[in-house]
Amino acid sequence: LHLSASTSLGPDPNEKVLVNSVTNALKMGADAVSMHVNIGAGSEARMLQDLGHVAVECMEWGMPLLAMMYPRGKDIKKENDVEQVKLAARVAAELGADIVKTVYTGDPESFREVTRGCPVPVVVAGGSKTDDRTTLELIEGAMAGGAAGISIGRNAFQHRMPDKFVRAAACIVHQNKSVEEALKILNG
Repeated sequence: LHLSASTSLGPDPNEKVLVNSVTNALKMGADAVSMHVNIGAGSEARMLQDLGHVAVECMEWGMPLLAMMYPRGKDIKKENDVEQVKLAARVAAELGADIVKTVYTGDPESFREVTRGCPVPVVVAGGSKTDDRTTLELIEGAMAGGAAGISIGRNAFQHRMPDKFVRAAACIVHQNKSVEEALKILNG
């Protein structure tokens, strides 16, 4: 269950507010909870405070916590800057996240800095809707850079063939296949 939210229609879409609780997640039968924090946003301090409180509640109940950590805000010039992504991932782990979802830094070497600097597993976000090759290359690079997995949304569920796309992505993640091999699965 995702515990924080905002919309693109609000005055600051980067300001995520707490909209649910770990207790409600348990009542609903959730297996885990997630929180979204934008490092660099004007409301960063409150989002971090919310993440810390949720992390404590998760520890008390044994509820896994996924922290979605993105460098975003008016002073963030490049959301995939390795130093900012490293900071975002590390902060989440230090506040109690069990797994961190963040952006790909653009190449395996720089993403390896993120995964090595974070003491919990890091999964990569899919980002904006892109073409198949670009998304599969992102997945391949992230895995080569030490990602524990992927958390791809719109590039999977908005795909013209979501089932084939997920199979293609999974072959990179779980079988260490190449982008070319994944494209054969997708287009075959």
